[in-house]
Amino acid sequence: MAPLPTIIATSSEGTTEKTTLSHPQRWMPNSINLMIKKLLPLSLLISIPAACAYPSIDKINNPPEVDVTVNEEKAVKLEVVKKVWTCPTCNENEKYVLGELQKKTRITDRNALATILGNIKSESNFHPNICEGGARVNYNQCHSGGYGLIQWTSIGRYDGLGKFSAKYGYDPSTLEGQTAYMINENVFQRYLPEFEGPGRTVSQYMVPAYYWLGWGIKGHRELYAYDYVKKLTFA
Repeated sequence: MAPLPTIIATSSEGTTEKTTLSHPQRWMPNSINLMIKKLLPLSLLISIPAACAYPSIDKINNPPEVDVTVNEEKAVKLEVVKKVWTCPTCNENEKYVLGELQKKTRITDRNALATILGNIKSESNFHPNICEGGARVNYNQCHSGGYGLIQWTSIGRYDGLGKFSAKYGYDPSTLEGQTAYMINENVFQRYLPEFEGPGRTVSQYMVPAYYWLGWGIKGHRELYAYDYVKKLTFA
């Protein structure tokens, strides 16, 4: 009779066991099952690459510290540049008003800015010390008609310029004082949201411009606005 088969198995713990099958037909299935149970953990351990191993619970709860220090001498400083609408061919008064409108409001649309500039040009040609009719005088010397950048005409709006300037330390005859008052005046603030919404044409922006200024004669203000559209550059 041929010798009974023997199975030698090594477990994942490193122990080796030798099993002799007493009866091939009776014990072969159980012996094979025992061998699989002992060899399977070892085969799985060998087949899983190290890169796929999960970190321990301790490493998850207490991750190693990461060095985030920066060498300030070698670090490259990042400069954030905010683009705005500019007018390279405009005069200094036009540039100042354009800049203040973007600093003190949320107007970002070129057509909106161009519409406001076109209306100011029609009202005063950006001369702050101008009285209706063309006289160049100080604030308290204009006794009839409109005065200043947008020709404040009514008593309430004209007096408002003087009171605002006195309160905040401006000269009501200057570009700086009038620009600050123009932006903060309640009438402009009432229609400001209409200019802060993007995507409209110059003709559409002319509607809130009319209610803001209340002009009697439209004149060339819309043509001036279209001219500013061509002049403004985003840089």
